Amino acid sequence: MHVAILTFEGFNELDSLIAFGILNRVPGWRVSIASPTDKVRSMNGLTVEAQVSLEEAGSADAVLVGSGRLTREVVANPRLKARLQLDPARQLLGAQCSGTLILTRLGLLGDVPACTDLITRPWVEEAGGAVLNQPFVANGNVATAGGCLASQYLAAWFIARLAGVDAACDALRYVVPVGEQELYITRALANISPFL
Repeated sequence: MHVAILTFEGFNELDSLIAFGILNRVPGWRVSIASPTDKVRSMNGLTVEAQVSLEEAGSADAVLVGSGRLTREVVANPRLKARLQLDPARQLLGAQCSGTLILTRLGLLGDVPACTDLITRPWVEEAGGAVLNQPFVANGNVATAGGCLASQYLAAWFIARLAGVDAACDALRYVVPVGEQELYITRALANISPFL
């Protein structure tokens, strides 16, 4: 199982790296940072190296589209958008915060309402998307989440869909605060279960 996390220049560390950490808790999975260049720098100055290209992400089993401060520039770049060959008929797709704008501009959300962060909401609506006031929603093979810490819901949804609910609970149990495992897992399952 290969999960690619699209990570662009100016990326939000919380969106890409929390999901990266949780998804890597599933034995036998390959989780990769996919970027348009060899290295990308986060909105707070962290530089990470791409593990796969955007083209390779197009053949992954699942793709999570992270967010960042330069997302509007990403969707305004026709060459960059052309490199994003995503297909919900053969892949699970998820978007975090401004990553929802990317899925909207690629036409992958259709007229299905999505989740995003408060800053990105007007941009998604301007692009023709409807936005819900909740942390997570999924329709078929496409999920969106709003708010940096909602990345745990996207990761749990990916795992539950591809490896089962027990595997999602195990992955979350490893990362949530000690003494609050059941609280966090119950909340995560309440958000994703209607969409499994």
